[in-house]
Amino acid sequence: MQLSAQQLEQFDREGYLFFPRLFTPDETKTLIDAVPALYARREAYNVREKGSDAVRTNFAAHMYSEPFAKLARHPRMVKPVEALFGEKLYMHQFKINGKMAFEGDVWQWHQDYGTWKNDDLMPTERAMNVAIFLDDVNEFNGPLMFIPGSHKKGVIDAKHDLTTTSYPLWTVNHELIAKLVDRAGGKQGGIVSPKGPAGSMILFHSCLVHASSANLSPFNRVSVYLSLCAVSNHIRRHKRPEYIAHRDFTPIECLPDDCLLKDYAVDLPWKHGVPESALQTSLDVIDLKVAA
Repeated sequence: MQLSAQQLEQFDREGYLFFPRLFTPDETKTLIDAVPALYARREAYNVREKGSDAVRTNFAAHMYSEPFAKLARHPRMVKPVEALFGEKLYMHQFKINGKMAFEGDVWQWHQDYGTWKNDDLMPTERAMNVAIFLDDVNEFNGPLMFIPGSHKKGVIDAKHDLTTTSYPLWTVNHELIAKLVDRAGGKQGGIVSPKGPAGSMILFHSCLVHASSANLSPFNRVSVYLSLCAVSNHIRRHKRPEYIAHRDFTPIECLPDDCLLKDYAVDLPWKHGVPESALQTSLDVIDLKVAA
């Protein structure tokens, strides 16, 4: 999939692109059908909601689940980001966020690059998020909210919120959020929220400020997020476990476009469990000569 000149201009201006129904119902079904078994696992890579058994985030499914391993190599997701960065990509993070009916908690206002910079020592914001809806997303089940153009602000000073939810996040203060929303149009477009059927995709800048509210509806809102990073921009520290921030900087090689519906061989290195080495962490800066 190639981005048009108009799409490139829109992305530069607003910081995101929305592609309704990019994946077919059959393609999406292969993914959503695999989620319950993944969420049922009692593993460190399943982060559950505060005070609930509902999964908030499942990490690294592409390392042990065949459908998601194929999705991680899908050209509809990888190729546009390669074109934007002009180089090959590696998988910095892979997660299936489960904002489950009645139990899905908020995601505070934040930039994803803020976490990657502060925790992982990612050098610059040459990384991109790609989100795929596995359920229909509507105004009731906690859709993503973006502040258009907020990526132009660059990296924003953030506070490490360790208490609001079960997952720590580097969050942006409310005073600045109000200013950014006002600058983006206030009540007339200062906050946007792409909604659509399962199979839709959002591509958004790692500095775009975003959030989502709690899901008080009876409708699940499960989405997959790929965080794709330019290989030259790989992280410099392993402060977080590898299932959260990956340490393999090998460039992604795409599968054919029909990979979700046909059999293609994929490597599943964690199929029989997460290795102990992936749970080890360090505050040391990576030796770049060794990493290269």
